[in-house]
Parts: sequence; C-alpha cells; structure tokens
Amino acid sequence: MAETTTSGTNNSLYFIVGGLVVAVIIAAFAYQQGFLGAFGGKTTTEQTITTPSPDGTSTTTTTTKTTP
Repeated sequence: MAETTTSGTNNSLYFIVGGLVVAVIIAAFAYQQGFLGAFGGKTTTEQTITTPSPDGTSTTTTTTKTTP
C-alpha cells in the first residue's frame, strides 16, 4: 500500500497575522493624523461666570490649558 501524506498549510495563521499587521498600520496612521487624539493628555476648559451681587456684578474666570 502506498502511503499518502498531507502537509498542513498555515494559511489561516498567515491570514490572521496579516490582518493584525494591517490593523496596526491603520491605527498608527490614524494616531499620527490626530484622529485618535493624544492619549494621556490633560484638557481643562475656560469658563467665565458672572454673578450678580448687591454692590454690582462679580466675575469669576477659569483658564483652560491642554497638555500633551
């Protein structure tokens, strides 16, 4: 009797690894273009509040800064 051997292919493994490589490239491109924003950055907002007082008006100002 003749023996037949079948060698397994790694096509599914190559497909998965290729998909991961493409996903990393897309994520890196999106990060560089600013679509994903800066991770870990702190953003504060500027707010001005004017409240009435018996003598006139009082204004409180809060300044906002964004740091990378």
